[in-house]
Amino acid sequence: MKKTATPRTALAAGVAKVLQRLHYPLDVMLLCVRWYVAYSLSLRNLEGMMAERAIGVDHSTVHRWVIKLVPLFEKTFRKHKRPVGASWRMDETYIKVKGSWKYLYRAVDKAGNTIDFLFRAKRDKAAARRFFEKAIGQNGSPETVTIDKSGSNLAALHAVNAEREMPIRIRQVKYLNNVVEQDHRAIKRITRPMQGFKNFDCARVILGGIETMHMIKKGQMKCLGKIPLSAAQQFYSLVS
Repeated sequence: MKKTATPRTALAAGVAKVLQRLHYPLDVMLLCVRWYVAYSLSLRNLEGMMAERAIGVDHSTVHRWVIKLVPLFEKTFRKHKRPVGASWRMDETYIKVKGSWKYLYRAVDKAGNTIDFLFRAKRDKAAARRFFEKAIGQNGSPETVTIDKSGSNLAALHAVNAEREMPIRIRQVKYLNNVVEQDHRAIKRITRPMQGFKNFDCARVILGGIETMHMIKKGQMKCLGKIPLSAAQQFYSLVS
């Protein structure tokens, strides 16, 4: 297999610490994690694909790699994320966990760049407000936020504005939210083969990996050097 990543001696301290407990070649682990969050594949699909390459790895082992490594990748990516626009489109979509629907709050700017995301068990004012607080804390304040006719999202924005000197302009125009609704499809397409999640915390981690890879594919990662890196190369660079 072609080498895809930095040797362990050059890894970031947090990644190196996690890898001490994962006894597989680094290239294999990174490849499996990237494929899982980048493509419409189940864990058993990955187990079979590795077997075709004469690499014996159980699907539960791949799951453990994902849960251990994805939070580190997401944390590092946020340090290299490009700035986003000041006109946001916000909406939530449904993700099934243990047979029940949970809610992935998401926002993109008018160019389609991901602002932020937050996975919550409930769809209410508190969840929406927590999303806005996180998104503003990570990305700065928007000038405008466009939402649909959701009363809880509107109430959350009013609560946020109540604590601000310069209020955020709120628009409730459904057709302007088409860009975020279309963007949901890219996330749902990856989760579909997973056939629902068994655990909320695991779902939260995996969705973070899917969102991170989605942002990389959209060109939202700042890269050093003159030679453009592929999406795969950008993902692997997060470990160093």
